[in-house]
Amino acid sequence: MRRLVERWLLLSLLPGALYAASQPQPDPWAAILSSVNLMGVLTPRDCETLEPARLAERIELGAFAILTGDSAHARSLGIRAVRPAVPVRNVVDLRQPAMSIIWEQELPVPVFEVPDNAMVFARERRQGTPLMAGIKRGSGGLLWLAVAPGVAGFERYPYLLHALADLGLRPAAAARSLWAFFDSSYRLRADPVYLARRWRQNGVSALHVAAWHYFEPDEQRDRYLNDLIHACHRNAIHVYAWVEFPHVSERFWQDHPAWREKTASGADAHLDWRKLMNLRNPDCRDAARQGLNDLLSRFDWDGINLAELYFESLEGHANPSRFTPMNDDVRREFREAQGFDPIELFRGKADAAKLRLFLDYRAQLARQLQQEWVAEIQRMRQTLPHLDLVLTHVDNLLQPDTRDQIGADARAILPLLEKRDMTLLVEDPATAWNMGPMRYPELARRYAALTKRMSKVAIDINVVERYQDVYPTKQQTGVELFQELRLAAAAFSRLAVYFESSILNLDWPFVPATLANPSSIAGTPQRMEASSATGFGLRWTGPAKVNGNPWPAVSDGFVWLPPGSHVIEPGAAEPEVRLLDLNASLRSVASRPGGIEFSYDCRTRALARFSKPPRKMWVDGEAAEPRIWQFEDEWVLVLPKGQHFVSFTATSGL
Repeated sequence: MRRLVERWLLLSLLPGALYAASQPQPDPWAAILSSVNLMGVLTPRDCETLEPARLAERIELGAFAILTGDSAHARSLGIRAVRPAVPVRNVVDLRQPAMSIIWEQELPVPVFEVPDNAMVFARERRQGTPLMAGIKRGSGGLLWLAVAPGVAGFERYPYLLHALADLGLRPAAAARSLWAFFDSSYRLRADPVYLARRWRQNGVSALHVAAWHYFEPDEQRDRYLNDLIHACHRNAIHVYAWVEFPHVSERFWQDHPAWREKTASGADAHLDWRKLMNLRNPDCRDAARQGLNDLLSRFDWDGINLAELYFESLEGHANPSRFTPMNDDVRREFREAQGFDPIELFRGKADAAKLRLFLDYRAQLARQLQQEWVAEIQRMRQTLPHLDLVLTHVDNLLQPDTRDQIGADARAILPLLEKRDMTLLVEDPATAWNMGPMRYPELARRYAALTKRMSKVAIDINVVERYQDVYPTKQQTGVELFQELRLAAAAFSRLAVYFESSILNLDWPFVPATLANPSSIAGTPQRMEASSATGFGLRWTGPAKVNGNPWPAVSDGFVWLPPGSHVIEPGAAEPEVRLLDLNASLRSVASRPGGIEFSYDCRTRALARFSKPPRKMWVDGEAAEPRIWQFEDEWVLVLPKGQHFVSFTATSGL
């Protein structure tokens, strides 16, 4: 922390050089640097205010600077244009040589030479022309780009921020609030203990596990899931049962062929990986309900995610082979209400008025199924009151055609937030994957206009290979990914990613920084000032005082701050009891003789790790028996769901 603060102090001597979230900066650098909370970087515009010799001196003393193209500053550091421009569009980055990086527009770029001590991070793929290089000098470093990064900041150099990290710069802030989807069928050979530790280090707070693999009891599979939940809880990660009705499970499909959903072509509805069941059938619904109840009771879940409970397909009625639901129960119900069998719409030229009747009925049916299953899960929560409930629902505000394509109507489901203790997790549809990071603030604006419960609305980002023409990479990675995560996390109450293994290994270390949203950070080595509406971790080493008081929430290289404005200073010694990890929203924390007190808010039971276990504990002023999960030489304190104030005195040691 001291080295970072000293660098900030050095740069604060230069007007405009200290990058803080509260200070507007010209694009694209504000978007690039703020996406991972990088502070104290001299942008090309900042460098222009310095003589070349003065810039070199600043870098030597600890500054980090960025230059673009040919300039006196670049030449003074040994970077020179030596040959005429060559066309550049296809780029290779040395971190991911196999990654296809294509610029949308070909650009003529001079051929540069860089000094021998430079690290060349990216080149033109065919001729090897240097495009991005870094030089370490003294305590600081220089990042040089052959051309500017583009208007949005991610058009040309996906791994620009990785290069700054290679030079020694680290994000100033982090958070541990990410939800991630997990399908064990893709990760069976990975050690759950290793995965859980890595997930928590990378900011994951909850894992949404594909529960259909475990719908029916199986000794080997159940053992694996129990081990996974055990490993997650050991690392203070919540685990949710991710359910994909009307897909129930592979065995459910095999055992009950009479209950299978039908497409408009008359075939069983095995569409992509999902094998859809007819939940409109009473017997099918009862069997699925009993199976779900058993699933929730058989494992130690923290919540349940009822995901994508609507129909197929994204091509809508234009593709009968994928269009559902067309089972006998639905056809009979609709025929009795409207006087014609909806299958007729696919056996000749469709009547537009009749088609509209069925598409509206279909959307209403999807909403009815969602309401029924939310109510059913609410009944199950009477015996498992700590369970959180999430409804994952694809957005159709940006893409209105989605309602007719799959029956998903976000406007119709929003009133549930007024009645139920739940979170609506909004998923951007596949048709919007090419719309760029700014779609997330726009989505939040549209939902905020429709509900007063935005604290219950979260966002799900699909990190996938996109089928549209997108640049510079088919899948979000590097700067584009970080901008998506940062903007989404700032716009919504919670951020989820689909799915955890789709984020590249070299991107994961930056994810915690994208989740933090400080409104400002500034100061000197002896006095930092930070503020945030949501709370975050400020990079720090050693004991700390916050607002003049010894601070017990210091761990993993960060001082963890609740919402508000704070003054952080070096502390004299570590408090007797330290809060090492808390999977909940920290509202306050303070050291007390022989113990600690803190308040928090959590939608499921809170999981906390301390440097010493409690001996006596009080929750909201009432004596409480500490509930502790013991994990070999580690333990986790389990705390009640909701908003609570906790204090405890500690045992003499572990």
